[in-house]
Amino acid sequence: MAIAVRRPMTLGRREAIWAYVLISPWIIGFIIFTAGPMVASLFLSMTNYDVVNPPTFLGASNYVKMFTQDRQFWHALRVTLTYAVVAVPLGLTFGFMLALMLNARIPGVSVWRTVYYMPSVVSGVAVAILWSTLFNARFGIVNWVLSWFGIKGPAWLSSPDWALPALIIMSLWGVGGGMIIYLAGLQGIPTTLYDAAKVDGANAWHQLRHVTLPMMTPIIFYNLVMGVIGTFQYFTNAYVMTRGGPVEATLFYNLYLYFNAFSYMKMGYASALAWVLFVIVLLLTLLIFRSSAAWVYYEGSLKR
Repeated sequence: MAIAVRRPMTLGRREAIWAYVLISPWIIGFIIFTAGPMVASLFLSMTNYDVVNPPTFLGASNYVKMFTQDRQFWHALRVTLTYAVVAVPLGLTFGFMLALMLNARIPGVSVWRTVYYMPSVVSGVAVAILWSTLFNARFGIVNWVLSWFGIKGPAWLSSPDWALPALIIMSLWGVGGGMIIYLAGLQGIPTTLYDAAKVDGANAWHQLRHVTLPMMTPIIFYNLVMGVIGTFQYFTNAYVMTRGGPVEATLFYNLYLYFNAFSYMKMGYASALAWVLFVIVLLLTLLIFRSSAAWVYYEGSLKR
């Protein structure tokens, strides 16, 4: 009679088991709080659901209505794209310029770094209320400063022409977050590259163009991706300051989605809007990743 011999568990197998045990809380949380709601949202996007009554299956009707009948969908998408095209490059540029200045050896540099970073961690609602006061047409500081130069300030948040530019200007308030990432990247550039450039006769502009910028492209790439994703999730400031007005001048995509879900109680249609937003952000992110091969330089990589 043969006796089965139980082989001892190998070290690799024990480590694999413990790895799955330790990450199981995250896996469970992901399934319950992310994957599950996403699947439910995909189903609801093909239904007529108002929370009170059971969902009624409609197929692709929500998507057909969105692309062929809903004028506000295209308007909200246009507002969001306009904001992204202007605000993202501005944020990238100002953050990089601040990082360059704060990377220099100047007195009290640590204090200045803190001062410029702090606004990026302030609560969104508090910032929105603060800037609503600054942009006030009658007693706001912005128009008061413009009056020093003989300029009559516009109505800003009450004007269809100036409400969106006001929010774009306000977006520069949070460039400190990107600045810190740029600063970390600048301090990681080997000084030997600058020494070699100086030996070759490179001035400050040449060093910036041929050393700093190429070495910083991975950081610029990261901030670009996060900036695009962030602009398509823009909500708090527009909701608190303008609620999409005046005359829908600041009706951002996320704001329109929110109104459909919680004001009009069109949960099915709002779910369809959410999935279209997901696809748009995914396509834009993939486009940026595909373009990175032409302009992002990774140290140690060889280009053929």
